[in-house]
Amino acid sequence: MWREGDWYVSQCLEIDVASQGRTEEEALENLKEALELHFQPPLATHPSEVRTVEVEAA
Repeated sequence: MWREGDWYVSQCLEIDVASQGRTEEEALENLKEALELHFQPPLATHPSEVRTVEVEAA
């Protein structure tokens, strides 16, 4: 963690995820949230549309 101007920056070097906050505690809490989001499996932003299509084969 280090300070840049009015902000504290926290970084997880092993994964290269960083966050910031106005206090050290806020920067660490924001880093924790960023790490939790980093490790969540991706979710589709649009639900898949499933359709049945009939075709004739020659």
